[in-house]
Amino acid sequence: AEQRAALLREAAQAATRQEAARLDAARLEAERLVAERQEAARQAAIKQEAARQETARIEATRLEAERQEVARQAAVQQESARQETVRAEASRIEVARAQAAQAATQAATQAALQAAQQAKQDETDRREAVRRAMGRQLDEEAARRDAVAAAAAATRLPDGRPSSWSSARRGRLFGRADTNAELVLYAEAWARKIQLNMTFDKIRELAKRPHTHPMVTVAIRRDGSVESVVFVVSSGVAEIDLAIRQIVQSQAPYQAFQPGLASEFDVIEIRRTWYFDTAIRLY
Repeated sequence: AEQRAALLREAAQAATRQEAARLDAARLEAERLVAERQEAARQAAIKQEAARQETARIEATRLEAERQEVARQAAVQQESARQETVRAEASRIEVARAQAAQAATQAATQAALQAAQQAKQDETDRREAVRRAMGRQLDEEAARRDAVAAAAAATRLPDGRPSSWSSARRGRLFGRADTNAELVLYAEAWARKIQLNMTFDKIRELAKRPHTHPMVTVAIRRDGSVESVVFVVSSGVAEIDLAIRQIVQSQAPYQAFQPGLASEFDVIEIRRTWYFDTAIRLY
């Protein structure tokens, strides 16, 4: 009985040990399962956090891209507005410049028209003064001719020639055409001598001063000497008038009259208007 009791005790102890081992194995398995569940939960949490962070990164990237796009569009709008302002200002300046240029052109045109009208009026006045002067000169010359003719009729020499130069037979060429061809040729030769000789140097600087084109009558005796230099129209500059007298005298004596002219005239009066540009020109 003791032996059986001992066996029973041993069996009970073995059963107890087995139960303890089973319980310990169950505990370990439970701990393992808990650890696995915890690890799975931790891994899930890590994945969730990673997913959350990735989602947050993607959202942040999207928001930054949107912010940059908004900023870019704002910059584009600002630049467009700036360029439009610049264009509008440039257009305003161009319009103002065009208006100023148009106003200046109109003012210049008006001034030119007024100057042209004034010059035309001045030229008209000058021509009228020349005509009046020529009329007076012609009247005076006609009176002198009448007086000379009357005196000459009473004082002719036996051969028919006048007794003095005051009653000399006078030929007059106040233009460039005449029925007497010899008279025209003589006047042209006389003018060429003045124009072709280097007489312009005597008046080059003086001619730069404002002046009127002088009209001058030069009387040449039949021997080619100068009887007189008469200004029908003065240049308005005393030095120019004096220079013209000196030029006429400096070229004397001129060609003596050909027999045909000498048989008709003792003195030839040649009237020309004097122009100065690069030379002396007689018209």
